[in-house]
Amino acid sequence: QVQLVESGGGLVQPGGSLRLSCAASGLNLDTYAIGWFRQAPGKEREGVGCINYSDGVTHYEDSVKGRIRISRDKSKQTVYLQMNSPKPEDTAVYYCATSPPDSYCYTLLPSEYPYWGQGTQVTVSS
Repeated sequence: QVQLVESGGGLVQPGGSLRLSCAASGLNLDTYAIGWFRQAPGKEREGVGCINYSDGVTHYEDSVKGRIRISRDKSKQTVYLQMNSPKPEDTAVYYCATSPPDSYCYTLLPSEYPYWGQGTQVTVSS
């Protein structure tokens, strides 16, 4: 059974930093890409970035490029999202999701990712 569990959300001040974690079980991540997505109230879910778990190649959405970094720890089957200088408009529920097996980080369309975590709330406010 595939399970993804996000953690690390909470209240963060503008200009601070945060790191979200996505712990995976029930699958060998080496054949998957992992995406990070977010959904703000009243808005559609959008992708912010993804990583090929096998080789660490990443792809970021333009609006967050330069402010986020996605990485993984193979020994822990965990993927991280580091966000620097968050802004109030980054407030959202953040989700991680896996691609289908034998796939790569080439798209940030939520419909292309079949397995999802439950999400973690990030609130950027002073």
